[in-house]
Amino acid sequence: MSGRLPSGILVSALLRRVNDAGGFGAVMAKGDPQGGAILVIAIDKGAPPRLLERGIGPEGRTALIDSTPLEDLDGYWRRRRARDPDLWVIEVDIAAAERFAAETILDD
Repeated sequence: MSGRLPSGILVSALLRRVNDAGGFGAVMAKGDPQGGAILVIAIDKGAPPRLLERGIGPEGRTALIDSTPLEDLDGYWRRRRARDPDLWVIEVDIAAAERFAAETILDD
């Protein structure tokens, strides 16, 4: 049995942490509550939005992977979602958005 928390719980925890810290978090597309992938639209004031998702990093460990397209960020995640209906798409608007996502959705 895996010790990994279900995606729905990770998403709820991320949104709660962001909102509790004075930021804004919203579900743009709801995915599979158990095992759906999580794509985070990270908005950190003054910087362009970035797309971050949990994946395998260079050391073989779970890491946040920057998946930001060069253009049409909205179209990119919508196309991904069309191919993967289990995908969660979460927007967080807070300083240090990547840190909040990493601390919440990565299993260390």
